[in-house]
Amino acid sequence: MSETKVDDMLIEMIEPKIKEIEQRFSDGEGLTQDDINTLLLKSQYNHINHLDDKLNEVTASVIGLEGKFNILEGGFNTLEGKFELLKTDIESKFDILEGKFELLKTDLESKFELLKTDLEGKFDLLKTDIEVTIQKALNKNMLVLVAAMGFFLTLSKLIDKF
Repeated sequence: MSETKVDDMLIEMIEPKIKEIEQRFSDGEGLTQDDINTLLLKSQYNHINHLDDKLNEVTASVIGLEGKFNILEGGFNTLEGKFELLKTDIESKFDILEGKFELLKTDLESKFELLKTDLEGKFDLLKTDIEVTIQKALNKNMLVLVAAMGFFLTLSKLIDKF
């Protein structure tokens, strides 16, 4: 706290009395209760001024600390903002990746479905080819069997005639 005009006026008012008391004390005279009270008043006033100076120092220090804390708070707020941006950026990248994986999954599922359909068609065709081949083999064997039976029947008739 800074001194006021009233403070200065008080000092000016008691200063002549203080000098008078000091002079009388130097001359070996005793002090009256008023003299002691005046000296105590000056002492207390000096003490109050000293405390005011210390209070000014502490106040300035607190103001400085508040400034530093405000700077620190600003730094933390900036850092928090950067972390929020980073979080948002990472979340958006994960969303993009998730979308890409969904597309890839859908693409793979459709390719597997096409492969399944293609394999089923080929197996059906192979089954049909095998059935046709078996049918041809059966028909050929039946023809050979009927021809062989006809040949043996004809041969046995010829043998019976002779």
